[in-house]
Amino acid sequence: MKFYFSKPPGLYLNAGSRILSVVLMLVFLTGCSTVGYYSQIISGHMRIVIGKRPLDEIVADASVDDKIKHRLQVAQEARQFAIDKLKLPDNNSYTSFYDTGKRYVTWNVVAVEEFSFNPKKWCFPIAGCVSYRGYYAEQDAQSYADSLQQEGLDVSVNGATAYSTLGWFKDPLLNTMLARSDPAIAALLFHELAHQQLYVTNDSKFNESFASFVEREGLKRWQEHETQRNPNQDNSRMTKELDARKARQKDFIDLLRNTRDDLAALYKTDLEAEIMRKKKQQRFEKMREEYEQLKVTWNGYGGYDNWFSRKLNNARLASIATYTDYIPAFQVLFEQSGSSFEKFYSATQDIADLKPQDRTATMDELVLIPSGTSQ
Repeated sequence: MKFYFSKPPGLYLNAGSRILSVVLMLVFLTGCSTVGYYSQIISGHMRIVIGKRPLDEIVADASVDDKIKHRLQVAQEARQFAIDKLKLPDNNSYTSFYDTGKRYVTWNVVAVEEFSFNPKKWCFPIAGCVSYRGYYAEQDAQSYADSLQQEGLDVSVNGATAYSTLGWFKDPLLNTMLARSDPAIAALLFHELAHQQLYVTNDSKFNESFASFVEREGLKRWQEHETQRNPNQDNSRMTKELDARKARQKDFIDLLRNTRDDLAALYKTDLEAEIMRKKKQQRFEKMREEYEQLKVTWNGYGGYDNWFSRKLNNARLASIATYTDYIPAFQVLFEQSGSSFEKFYSATQDIADLKPQDRTATMDELVLIPSGTSQ
């Protein structure tokens, strides 16, 4: 979940007054009927704002586990790398820490029609329209998801380990961001800082695919940097692990994309709903079988088992598509920019400034250009 608020000049003095101003604007613009939803956003984020601690204080605390201190150090190195090498914003985000006491910091609800992959949009004052609705409490997210299911929608509730306020606040590192490998911590930092670099109102797929591309390219350069920084250290294992991780991610995304393409073709037919529903279920069952076959080629790696343990539906596939569909387009744009992040950001901003239909058309054209052929 990400909060996207514009900043009227001269209105905000500190974090507390910013939040209060947002509350007042939301009440004024939406009325009391939606205040309950916004209140949980405000109170959830306020807990983080008030409870976060400077990293220096955490590092000096003898009661903090050394593993946590190591991961915080990795995060700080990755943040500086993102600023210096990836040209991402330097605004004091991720220089503090907050322990949520939970596995996820938020839960996002995604919903689509039974025979469609177009996500339901939720539009908010100031924030614009996004393809998910976020909650700080899992039970609140599940309750809302249940109500959507009763309407006949395919629904998914996804836990999020991080979110970005796009520089509106000094986002802290969260315990949910650190329960992963060193490269994965770096990748997540690159992704979240990319959201602070660029955001387009009402275009979740553009925003998430952009951040996912920066994450992927950033991790590649991080790997090269670590190898150069420690030339006497055997980095072959890390390189091998990252290459395997990238290959598995590609296989996983290809599996989901192929399934989605098959189902999209099915949904365009004139079959009766009951027959279409049966064929839909059969295709999801086939996807599970294909996943088990993939695991054999991965030497039994089961990192996606949890994803497949939940009910498969259109919303699950739509969620992944939001984060990945435009990655090939951004890859081509990056190559056309001479692999310069500064030029890439400028070119991406030019596309972001287009009218929605023109932006979509431009991205769809870029997707069709094979990577490695750009001039």
